[in-house]
Amino acid sequence: MTSRGARIVGAGLIGTSIALRLKERGWSVELSDSDTVNEAIAKDLVGEIAERTTPEIVVIATPPNSVLETIKREYEINPNAVFIDVTSTKTKLHVEIRSLSGLSSRFVGTHPISGREVGGPQSARSDLFDGRAWIVTSTQTEDLQAIRFVEEFIHILGGVPYQMSPEEHDYLFARISHLPQLLSTALAAASEPVGGSIDLAGQGLRDMLRLSGSKFELWNEILLANRDEVLESIQTFKKKVLEIEESLRLNDSAQLANIFAVANTVHGKLSGKHGLRPREYSYLNVVIEDKPGQLSSIFNECAEISVNVEDLALEHSPKQETGLIRLALSSGDAERLHVHLKKKGWRVHLQ
Repeated sequence: MTSRGARIVGAGLIGTSIALRLKERGWSVELSDSDTVNEAIAKDLVGEIAERTTPEIVVIATPPNSVLETIKREYEINPNAVFIDVTSTKTKLHVEIRSLSGLSSRFVGTHPISGREVGGPQSARSDLFDGRAWIVTSTQTEDLQAIRFVEEFIHILGGVPYQMSPEEHDYLFARISHLPQLLSTALAAASEPVGGSIDLAGQGLRDMLRLSGSKFELWNEILLANRDEVLESIQTFKKKVLEIEESLRLNDSAQLANIFAVANTVHGKLSGKHGLRPREYSYLNVVIEDKPGQLSSIFNECAEISVNVEDLALEHSPKQETGLIRLALSSGDAERLHVHLKKKGWRVHLQ
């Protein structure tokens, strides 16, 4: 039986992760990348292609600025395929695609809401998209059958498709993705005067600075492509900072309390796992000693009674003899793990 086929252009984290999942599902996968080292690593990870087929879908997983030219080139080779991209800005690309006769009906913009702190094919995982939201940005120009095919493709990869217009996408992600990147970058730059003492920071600052290690080259393309929406999101943020500044200057606890109340409401809407519906979690605070093997021991205990940790945070400072790991679990799993760890002699507190 002839296998289904996909061609993936761009062998970074996203492209290689897609290839790994498709290979598991029995698809024939063709990978290419302008970076010969990335291409070689990705091909070694995915393995040999048993049978080459005409691709049903071509995935463009290149940096944003090269997407359009890559699609044009690939369309000449595979005019009957469906084309998708995986970039985080959409309006500008859709406008450019509309001017290309024939291709506009076969292109569907997409954006998988998943990733890792480190990129490249060496970080790829076949389960990267499991349970994660995957945005489909459709307009009036695509073939409806192409959209349905792309949604099926996303399900095969483990993702959950969500439809919205390119304009809605760029408005939303300017505020929930692009602005956070800029805030993390600005906060890191503002923290530079403390020098090496920043290593004393607790988990709060570490969480907020996680994005500050991102590469300029990629984010420069993203931010400029969605410049207008990003600028609006910055203005909204600046107003909130000025409100906080004013409440502190005037010693106005009531205004400050109102800002915190709104923030708490927004925080309550966040899910434990990105892209899923919000869930209520219970939390276990486990005191651990500052010695090797403590974290692995906890996870071994979790595996022993088959409980699922949804999220975790670690609080620890240099030279401190103990640390605290905070585990987020379903209420049932939290209760069972609490009892289990207590019996094993762990210092654990259910919250």
